[in-house]
Amino acid sequence: QVQLVESGGGLVQAGGSLRLSCAASGFAFSTYYMSWVRQAPGKQRELVAGITSGGSAYYADSVKGRFTASRDNAKNTVYLQMNSLKPEDTAVYYCARAQVAHDTRYDYWGQGTQVTVSS
Repeated sequence: QVQLVESGGGLVQAGGSLRLSCAASGFAFSTYYMSWVRQAPGKQRELVAGITSGGSAYYADSVKGRFTASRDNAKNTVYLQMNSLKPEDTAVYYCARAQVAHDTRYDYWGQGTQVTVSS
């Protein structure tokens, strides 16, 4: 069955960095568009980044220049390198699979990993 397992979250001071990973299994990972989505307490889900099967990444304006999405299709893993973190980046971060590139209708989600940025 399809599984997405995030890791790498934690507590970091403002200005710090974290690298999230999402290990995928149960499907042809290399052919799918993958996204990182976050949800802060009391807020709606926010698309952070998307990455095509070929590795082209797209970002929300709020993270552009600070976050970098990448993938290793040989390892069935997608990454989110987060630099210059701000308190407003605090959220649960999810990876999600879309059937169509750039689509925000996801058919599978990971369990999420908590990122907390202290000021």
